[in-house]
Amino acid sequence: MTALHALPSPLLTFPETEKSPLSIRAKALIFADPLSRRLLDEVERVAPSQAPVLVHGETGTGKELIARHLHRKSGRRGPFLAVNCGAISENLAEAELFGHESGAFTGASGARAGWFEAADGGTLFLDEIGDLPLALQVKLLRVLQEGEVVRLGARKPISVNVRLVTATNVDLARAVQAGHFRQDLYYRLNVVSLNLPPLRERTGDILPLAEYFLAIYAQRLNQRLPEISPAASRALLSYAWPGNIRELENVIHFALLVADGASLQIEHLKLNGAAPLAGGSANDADIDPLSAIGRQLERLFAEPSPDLLARIEAQIVQAAFQHSRYNQVRSADLLGISRNVLRTLLKRHGLLQDLAS
Repeated sequence: MTALHALPSPLLTFPETEKSPLSIRAKALIFADPLSRRLLDEVERVAPSQAPVLVHGETGTGKELIARHLHRKSGRRGPFLAVNCGAISENLAEAELFGHESGAFTGASGARAGWFEAADGGTLFLDEIGDLPLALQVKLLRVLQEGEVVRLGARKPISVNVRLVTATNVDLARAVQAGHFRQDLYYRLNVVSLNLPPLRERTGDILPLAEYFLAIYAQRLNQRLPEISPAASRALLSYAWPGNIRELENVIHFALLVADGASLQIEHLKLNGAAPLAGGSANDADIDPLSAIGRQLERLFAEPSPDLLARIEAQIVQAAFQHSRYNQVRSADLLGISRNVLRTLLKRHGLLQDLAS
C-alpha cells in the first residue's frame, strides 16, 4: 500500500524521527482533490530519477511537502535538507551552501561543511531559488555540472551526490528576461517542472485539510473535536484563500480557540471579510447554489478544456463522497443514483483505488 492513504484518509505522514523545525504542515500532506492526485502521480513518476526538479507555486501551497515526498519516493539513502535562499545572508550564502575552511573569513574559526556536503547521498531543497544572488548562481551551476563543491578558502574540490529540488513563487522565465536569473541555470534546474496549484484551484483539499488541522489543534488544546457546520463548510469552500494552506491552518486554529460548542460556525471563521471566489460570497447564504454554479460554468466555458465534463463529474462525485463521510450508500442517495453507479464513478476518478489495499 502506498504511503499516501487515499479516501477516506488522504494523508501522507512523515516519520517523527526526522529532525527539523517543521510545523504540522510539513508532517502531513492532504491530497484529496483530483487535481492534487494527478500531481502526486506525476511526482511519484519522476521521483526515482536523478533529474533536478523545479516546483512552481504560490507561498503557502506546500512546495516543501512536494520536495519531501519526492525524496521519500526517490530511494535515496541520504538526508533531506531544506534551505530558504531568501533567508540566507548574502555575505554568508556561499559559505552556507558550499562550506568553508578555517580562516576563510573573519569568524571562521574552524572548517565547516556546507549544505551540499551535508546532503550528500540525499536531496537538497532550495526554496525561493529566485532570491539567490547572481554570483552564487554561477557557482551553483558549476556544482550541478561537475558534481563537486569547493569550500570557501579551499582549492580542492569535494565530490557530492545530491538530488536538487528547487522551488519558486516567481516566474523565473521573466526573471531571466529581466537579467535577474541566469538562463543556463534556469534550463539546468528546469529539467522536471511541477506546478503546485493554489488552494482555490483544488477545492477538494479544503475540507479534508480543515478537518485535519481541526483534529491536530483539538488534540493539542485538549479540547473536544467539534464538527464543521454546513454553513462554515460553504464559507471555507467559497473563500479564495490568498494565503493558501498556511492561511487555512491559521483560520482553523483561531476558530477552535473561539468556538464554544460542538461545532464550528461561520462566525468563528476569521476570513478577513474578503477574497471570496468570483460569483460567490462567504457570508451570503441566500444565493441560489445552482445559479452560482451556473456562473462558474460560464467562466469555465470561456476557456474550454477537452476534459471539462470529466473534471466536473469528478468534483461532484468527490464532494458528495466527502460530505457523506465516505459512506457509499449515503453518497448514492445524495446524488440520486444507485450504489453500483456511484462505485463506477468513484473508480473512474480514482477515489477507490486505495480503499481495497
